[in-house]
Parts: sequence; C-alpha cells; structure tokens
Amino acid sequence: MRDPGRKSLAQLENLCKQLYETTDTTTRLQAEKALVEFTNSPDCLSKCQLLLERGSSSYSQLLAATCLTKLVSRTNNPLPLEQRIDIRNYVLNYLATRPKLATFVTQALIQLYARITKLGWFDCQKDDYVFRNAITDVTRFLQVQCIYLIQHIHIYKHTHTLTYTTHPLTKHRKIASSFRDSSLFDIFTLSCNLLKQASGKNLNLNDESQHGLLMQLLKLTHNCLNFDFIGTSTDESSDDLCTVQIPTSWRSAFLDSSTLQLFFDLYHSIPPSFSPLVLSCLVQIASVRRSLFNNAERAKFLSHLVDGVKRILENPQSLSDPNNYHEFCRLLARLKSNYQLGELVKVENYPEVIRLIANFTVTSLQHWEFAPNSVHYLLSLWQRLAASVPYVKATEPHMLETYTPEVTKAYITSRLESVHIILRDGLEDPLEDTGLVQQQLDQLSTIGRCEYEKTCALLVQLFDQSAQSYQELLQSASASPMDIAVQEGRLTWLVYIIGAVIGGRVSFASTDEQDAMDGELVCRVLQLMNLTDSRLAQAGNEKLELAMLSFFEQFRKIYIGDQVQKSSKLYRRLSEVLGLNDETMVLSVFIGKIITNLKYWGRCEPITSKTLQLLNDLSIGYPFLSYSVRKLVKLSAVQFMLNNHTSEHFSFLGINNQSNLTDMRCRTTFYTALGRLLMVDLGEDEDQYEQFMLPLTAAFEAVAQMFSTNSFNEQEAKRTLVGLVRDLRGIAFAFNAKTSFMMLFEWIYPSYMPILQRAIELWYHDPACTTPVLKLMAELVHNRSQRLQFDVSSPNGILLFRETSKMITMYGNRILTLGEVPKDQVYALKLKGISICFSMLKAALSGSYVNFGVFRLYGDDALDNALQTFIKLLLSIPHSDLLDYPKLSQSYYSLLEVLTQDHMNFIASLEPRVIMYILSSISEGLTALDTMVCTGCCSCLDHIVTYLFKQLSRSTKKRTTPLNQESDRFLHIMQQHPEMIQQMLSTVLNIIIFEDCRNQWSMSRPLLGLILLNEKYFSDLRNSIVNSQPPEKQQAMHLCFENLMEGIERNLLTKNRDRFTQNLSAFRREVNDSMKNSTYGVNSNDMMS
Repeated sequence: MRDPGRKSLAQLENLCKQLYETTDTTTRLQAEKALVEFTNSPDCLSKCQLLLERGSSSYSQLLAATCLTKLVSRTNNPLPLEQRIDIRNYVLNYLATRPKLATFVTQALIQLYARITKLGWFDCQKDDYVFRNAITDVTRFLQVQCIYLIQHIHIYKHTHTLTYTTHPLTKHRKIASSFRDSSLFDIFTLSCNLLKQASGKNLNLNDESQHGLLMQLLKLTHNCLNFDFIGTSTDESSDDLCTVQIPTSWRSAFLDSSTLQLFFDLYHSIPPSFSPLVLSCLVQIASVRRSLFNNAERAKFLSHLVDGVKRILENPQSLSDPNNYHEFCRLLARLKSNYQLGELVKVENYPEVIRLIANFTVTSLQHWEFAPNSVHYLLSLWQRLAASVPYVKATEPHMLETYTPEVTKAYITSRLESVHIILRDGLEDPLEDTGLVQQQLDQLSTIGRCEYEKTCALLVQLFDQSAQSYQELLQSASASPMDIAVQEGRLTWLVYIIGAVIGGRVSFASTDEQDAMDGELVCRVLQLMNLTDSRLAQAGNEKLELAMLSFFEQFRKIYIGDQVQKSSKLYRRLSEVLGLNDETMVLSVFIGKIITNLKYWGRCEPITSKTLQLLNDLSIGYPFLSYSVRKLVKLSAVQFMLNNHTSEHFSFLGINNQSNLTDMRCRTTFYTALGRLLMVDLGEDEDQYEQFMLPLTAAFEAVAQMFSTNSFNEQEAKRTLVGLVRDLRGIAFAFNAKTSFMMLFEWIYPSYMPILQRAIELWYHDPACTTPVLKLMAELVHNRSQRLQFDVSSPNGILLFRETSKMITMYGNRILTLGEVPKDQVYALKLKGISICFSMLKAALSGSYVNFGVFRLYGDDALDNALQTFIKLLLSIPHSDLLDYPKLSQSYYSLLEVLTQDHMNFIASLEPRVIMYILSSISEGLTALDTMVCTGCCSCLDHIVTYLFKQLSRSTKKRTTPLNQESDRFLHIMQQHPEMIQQMLSTVLNIIIFEDCRNQWSMSRPLLGLILLNEKYFSDLRNSIVNSQPPEKQQAMHLCFENLMEGIERNLLTKNRDRFTQNLSAFRREVNDSMKNSTYGVNSNDMMS
C-alpha cells in the first residue's frame, strides 16, 4: 500500500476522536470538515484499508466503513466490478478474523457488505451473478462458531432490508423483486430451521453469545416476514388492513403447521424479554394474504392460529410484560382484519376462545393505566366483530350479543373510575390527548351500537348518577373542588361517549326504538349544558365544553339536515322533555351554544376554534341552499351575529396585546360562516352589505389613519391589520356568486388596496403579517365559481391584475434582500410567502378575466414585472427545496403549467440558464412521489414539446414571415442541449415500462412529441431495451415497439395523439407480460438512469 500522504494515520484517528467525543462545537465542526475532505480525496480507498488494518480506535474503523459505503454507492464514476468484489471479500474476512469488534463497527461493516451486494445484484462476471451467492459466501467466510453465526445472521438481515439509496426507485424495486424470488425464501427457511434447532436444545441464555444468537435469529425471521413483497412501500407505522403478500412459492412453509407451531412453542419456552419478537413474527404470519390458501387450507390454518392464541390466553403470565402485551393485542386484532367472522365461528374452540378474548379485553380495559397505546388493537378487534354481525351467514352462534356489552361496559366504567385516580395522583389525563380519545370513541361507536339497549341503559344510569351528584355538589356550600372536578371529569367522558354512540347510528340500520333511546341521551346532555352554561359567569370546565362540542358535531351529522325524517322518535322525545318541537328549535339551541361559547370562551383557542368549526359546518349549504340553512338564517340569534360581529360581543375579535398574531386564524372560519349566512338573503341589497361591513370599514380606516402618521404603534397596527385581512379572506372565500363578490371587490378597490401594499412594504420580513395579506390577495384573484366576471366595458380585470403584479413585485424584490436564511427557518421566513405568490400569480393568469395581450400592446409593464419577479424568486430556490416542500412544489408546478400553456413566448425568451433550470425542475418532478406534481410536469413538458415541434415544423417550411426572435433562440438552445429532452424521454419511457405508472394518460401526452423530436435517440433506446432481454424474448419486445408506433403519423394533432395513447396502453400491457418472468429488463434501467 502506498503512503497515505500528508494526513497520517494518527491525524485521522485524532480527527475521528474529535468528531465523536468532543463536546466543543467548533472543534467538532472543524473535524467534520476535515473528514469530509478526506472522504472526497482520490486516495480515500487505500487510506480506509489502512485505517481498518492499523487503526487503534473503533471510531477510525467506523470512519473507514462509512467512507467505503459512500464509495461503493456513488453513481458517478462507480468503482470497477473487480474492486467491489475485493472489498466484499475483504469485509467478510475482516469480520471473520476480528470477532471482538465494537458493535457499531460490526453494524457499519455489515451495512457496507449489504450495500455492495444490493447495488451489484445484477452485475455479471463470466455469466455468473457474483453478488447473489450471499448464503454461500457468508458461510464460507464465517464458520459456524456462535459469534460468527450472529454476524452471519446480521448480514442476511441487512442485505434484504437495505432501503432506497441514491439509485432510482425502479432499480431498487427490481433488485428487491429478484432478491425475493431468488434468495429470500432460502433465508427464511434457514432461519426457521436454526430456530427449531435452538428450541430443541437447552439454551443457556445467560451466555451472551447464545442470547445474541437467538435475538438475531428472531430479528432475521421477522425481517423476512416483513419484507415489502410487492413493492408498495407502505407506511410501517400503519397497522390498518395490513396484509402480508407472501409469494405463492412460499405456500409449503405455511401449509406445514409446524411453522406456526414453532413460534407458539418458542413463545412459551423462552424468557419474556424475547417473546415480543416471537409475537411480532406471529402477527405477520397471521396476516398472510387470504388467496395463499384454498378454503379448506385457510380453515385449517386459522384453527391452528386460534388454538395458539387460546393457549397464550390460558397461560397469560408473560403478558405482564408491556411489549408482550402490545404485540399480543396486535395479534388479536389481526384475527378479524384478515379473517371473516363467518370463518372464526366455525373454528372448533370458538366459544371458549371468544370468552377468553372478552375476559382479556375487559381486564385490559379495567387496568387502563397499563399499556394504554395497546387498547387501540383490542377495540379494533371488537369494532370489526360488531360491524360484521349483520353480514354473518354461518349457522354457528357468534355469541357477540353476550360479550360485546361486557366490553362496552368495561370501557365506559373504567374511564369513569380513572378520573378520581388521575386527579388524586396528578397523572396525565388521557382526555388531553384528543386524537387518541377520538380514535377510541370512533371504535366504541360501532361496538356500543351492538346490543344498543344495554349500552343506552348503562349510559342513562351512569349519567343520572353523576349529574345528580354534580348538581348536589354545586348546591352545597361545603363541596370540595376535588369532588366537583371528579364529577365534571366523569360527565366529560359520558358526554364524549354519548356523542360517539349517536354518531355510530350510521353503522347500523336504525330503528324507531333506537332513535327514542338516542332522544333519552340527547335530552340529558342538553339539560347538563343548560346547567353548565348558567354557571359560566363564575366558572367553567374546558374539557367538558370540548366534549359538548364533540357531542354537537355528532348530533349534527346524524340528526340535522334535509335527509333526516322529522317524524323521528328522537324529536318526539326532545319535544316531550325539553319542548324542542322541531329542527328549527334544535338549531336555535346550537346557535345559542355557539354564541355563549364565543362570549365566555373567546380567549380559549381550542374551544373557540371548535365552536367556529361547528358554526361553519352548519352554514355549509350555499349555493345549493338546504332547508336547514334557510331556517338557520331566520333565527334571531343568527341575525344578531350578522349585525353585531364586533369585539364588544365576541371577545376573540378584539386586539389583545398578549396574544400571538397566529392566534387570529379562527377569525377566517368565523367570517366564512357569516359570509355564507349573509348570502342567503343578500341578493343585490347593497345597503345590507354596507351595514354588514361597517366594523371592517372602521378597522381599515383605523389602519389608514395609523399609516398616514410618521409614528404609530406598530404592534397595534399589525394586530388590527392581520385580524382584518383574516376576516376579509373568510368573506372572500364565502362569496362565491358574482353579485356578492362584485360588492366586495368594489368595497376594497381602489380604496383599501394601497393599505395592503403598504403593509407588505413595511413588514415583508415578518411572515405573521405578510402571509395573511398574501393569502387574502390570492383569494381575491381566484375566479372561483366564475365569480370574477366583469362587464365588457369594465377595466376592473386589468386593474385587479395590476394590483396583483404590484404586490408580487414588491414582496418578491424585498424578500430577496433577506440574504442567507437558516435552513430550519427558510420555509417560514421565505418559501411560504413565495409559494403563496406563485399560487396568486397562477390564479390570476388562469382566471380568464384578463386579456394579457393588451399589456404589451399598450406598453403596460404589469405582466412583465410579475413574470420577471417569478423568475427571480425561482432562481433563489435550490432544486431540492422545490420538491422537499409539498405546498411549494404544488404551487410552482401548477403555475409553470399555466405559463407553458399560455405564455410560452415568455418562457422561450428567457436566458439559457433559466430555461435549463426550468427544464431540470420538470425532469426531477416527473419522478416525484406526489401524483399531482408528476401530472403537472407531464403537462408542462407536453406544452414545451408541442411548442418546439411547431417551431421546428415552421422553420423547415418556406414562409414569408420568419420565426420571431424568441422562438429562434429557444430552438437554438434546445439544439445546443439535446441531452435534457433526451433525458426526459428516457425518464418517461422508464416510468411507463418499469414502474407502477399511476398517471399513464398524462405520461403519454408528452411522450409522442419527445419521440418525434428525438427519433434517432428513441431508436437507440429501443434497441438497447430489446437487446437487454433474453434472446428468446427479444423478438417479442421488438414487436411491442413496432406496435407502439403503428399507424402514428409525424404530427401532434389530437387524433394522432389519441391513437398513440391507445397504442401506449397496449404497449405497456404487452411489455409487462413479456417481462414478468425476466430479470434482464432491469439492465436498461442503468442506461436510462
């Protein structure tokens, strides 16, 4: 080996120590910088080997392994095949001869071996796939000593769980599929056999090596079962509807009952610390796809599975471990998510098993403080069982009518009993995790509706007890605050649960008797509401109020609206008890509660926002006015809101110096609802509109007055303006009709537009101010429901765009002066505002209310300023950020789609570097995971390719009028850089042939133009793909390409495009059929990437 140069081994080891051990940030950053230089140096490979051979510290070995992993992973200038084989062999030898390496070094070296194996999966040497013999290679280098076997298992585990690298997703999937078909089952079989051997011996788990061996074996088996078999890359955090897509070739392992029995035996024979992994394997095995078995085989498999579950339930000692308990709950949930109730009831021991599961569930619910996150799976099981009851056709009894009420009762009573303990001991209140509570209540809503009479009777009994105690405590002068808090906590749970079971009505065919029961529950909640509202001036309970709002939301969904029969028994019961004779009176209760909440809870953001959301939901119905909304508007309380929407009556509308500017978001919701309600009877009544807008007019005048003075209270001005623009955005969103929107437009323009412009000019650096203003402007220029229709003699469309251009230009020019922004703040301070500007410009350009040709004709620079600002903003954004921030990418690509469609002459006039930037962004967007972005990029590319093709066609024809300067220059740029268009042709073809193309039609539109512009390149590409197939399939692949272009003419007329799209569908089908049993097709992917 040659001398490592200026940086000696000791220097490198010292740098590693500084990187991993020092607490001084400056020293660590300097070390990191030096080591980055080392990894990029040309002699990095030899230095890494030196570090592994002679390095005295584990950190230097880690550095060497990490650097080698980067070297073998690079796509540009990859290492030669022979060198990678040498590294692979060296790593295995190194692991075999150094059994006492630090764990993190071993992991890094195994990761290196896995990376080499994966990325070289299709590499051949003398017709041999040299990296596919993982089992043989590892066994040869690592003999069956225990510690080596652990490393052996580590290597298998990492080889097939290695995730996406810098290489294309397509290549990853092809490698993973080939690995699945050629090696994975062998590894799974090996791991199961080793587990059988281990379970047959008396393992000494005090011996660290044997302990580690068993743990790694279980992890390996679990990873095999957890493999992404069909390339869906599902979210691993999600457990819903999870099916393990085991290949048909694995059938024998699952038909053999000893495989399932192995894991149940292991569970009972090994210590509880290992059991969670065994149960995780059982969860995966229980989730194998139904189609792997025929009916008889599935019944036999299910019978063995249920027997194993029964055995665990009969010997539950190990379930006291939280991890075991959690995994077992997951296993129970899979019993119903993967098998039908009709199949479960036919299992021999079903009556005993359902009894044991019910007892286990009841016990679990009663011990609410133990593993609360596992309850979800138990409730999920019972929810699915209860939902299946109406559809089960088996004659065997399912016995759910016996056990479901027990589960319901256990859940309800355990939550009530927990209240006192939580308050007494100061424990964390589950009610504060509203997401978790809502999830459990959604499940309970279905469970509770099974045997609903028993659920209702229980709720009535418990509610009456708590409500009576609560009332007595309130009347007692000596009542302790703790006792009151306990009863309020119990009532909070009961109100939540009542709301949930009423919301569960949609899950079952309802009867009059059940509606009457709902009426009993609703009466009680409304009576409690009257009691608590009467005390709000003295005291209130936030959690109880949130529960009330949850109840109102469920009640609204089920019993408010035109689809509800007004003869419902629920309304009859409300009339008898509370005198609420019809829906109008019930609506008045809703509005009364909303006004009360806004009056007393205006400073409580959670209650205010949920209250306003309820008002918003009630107001939805315009322009298809429902009968309920018309009745709503006629209520005196609603008229009061429309006439008195000021801080005097609704405190959350006030300017509070202690509150944050972002706390005003709920105002938009409030004014959206008011705007909808105002529109019901507004018509063309400008006086009514002016009356409604008086508070907002006063606010605008106040801001204008402040701006007109040299010195003013900046914070007060900001708060007034931000609140005002949030209010206006709500109104603008609600005003979907031309008449009402024109009233708003004439009110705001020209009087108040300068104030918005001034705010952007003053506070461009403060997103809390600029974001609401920009969003308002984006809403004003959005031609939603064709509301922006100006008269033929009106210049308002042009004037509105001028204001838009002025705002975009002012904001854009100023935001670019911010300079370097920290990465963690770049979205909030800069990119969010730019994203809104892109959306605003897109809405204005595509609104069809401005003829943009007149701007250049009359020398107006408004359009040009806006477009030039867009380019400046775009060039300030790195490519990676365009796709890293979803809102930014969607606004950018939708704007680009409009520009390439209607303003291609502007795109053609840009500088070459800008054009290349835009084309690069389209190229990257084609492979984006977001389908909207990908589809938008296809559309942009189609417009550009069509423009190019037309200009080329014109340039070859003899015409008296030459091409304009922009077109000529654009053609020249494209001819100078053909690789960009060719790359996109490769990308699109690659996606269509090799990937799960979700937007095939969109992909087909630019592809024809790309082919016609690059016929020679397409021919080479086609030949490369054909030649990469096995000899016996080359003719079929050649025929697929012939059929693709059959009947296609050399033009981009709609008829020709449609024909090509049809051909492409057939082409993709035929190619997939041709390649199903071939792995050769992947090689073309290397060429395309």
